[in-house]
Amino acid sequence: MPITIDACVAQHQGDRKEQQDRLAILPHPKGGGVVLAVVADGMGGHTGGILAAQQVIHTARNNLEHFSARTESAGTMLKESIGEAHMMIKASRFMNEKDPHSTAVMLLLQPGKVSWAHCGDSRLYRFRGDQLFFRSTDHSYVEQLVRQGKITPEQALIHPNRNILVTSLGGGEPPKIDVGEAEDLQGGDSFLLCSDGLWGYFSDAELGGVIAAFSAREASELLISRARARSNGEGDNISVVILKLAEVPPAKKAATS
Repeated sequence: MPITIDACVAQHQGDRKEQQDRLAILPHPKGGGVVLAVVADGMGGHTGGILAAQQVIHTARNNLEHFSARTESAGTMLKESIGEAHMMIKASRFMNEKDPHSTAVMLLLQPGKVSWAHCGDSRLYRFRGDQLFFRSTDHSYVEQLVRQGKITPEQALIHPNRNILVTSLGGGEPPKIDVGEAEDLQGGDSFLLCSDGLWGYFSDAELGGVIAAFSAREASELLISRARARSNGEGDNISVVILKLAEVPPAKKAATS
């Protein structure tokens, strides 16, 4: 059965002096039902983070334009996009005397298949209905503590070092990049890509419930509104991409007399 996509991108500057996140939904120039979603959370002083996040989007767009879904690996393309963005961000440090870094999370949707890659703590969630199917694992100090059993996921949300990353784009070491894919797509599946300015205020269950109950645009607006209310005037930049899949019912045949 054919599937349609209800999609939305949304941002809020939060209580920061500037918006250093960048995000995009990029359709393949040749169509074919291929769509790339990207969120990048830039870091690195005044304008440095902006430049880094913009580089992630630019590299992703360029690689998508040259990507052949029939002959190339989606996972390889995504991983190479993040790696190339890292090298470009790293090189820019010598030109603008800043210290730019960025996270990256990318999702490539193809007919019947989805692939993803991420580096840092911008997240990818997959829900079926309101149930969590998958969530990316942050490349952060507190996530390491959670995996080691030293703190709980709830304690991680309020840990004083929750913003410390163990890898990112633009650093001295090659970035750690996690890649995955799934081929069991169906109507009722939804995907959320977001920066930590959003997910830090929600449980997985609340995110899934909101996305299942509302359109992509309505869910984005509601999640940002709740995050802002819960940030108590100390909110980070917020970036949200939501893609909801819905099956198209077959057209009814005209009645014959």
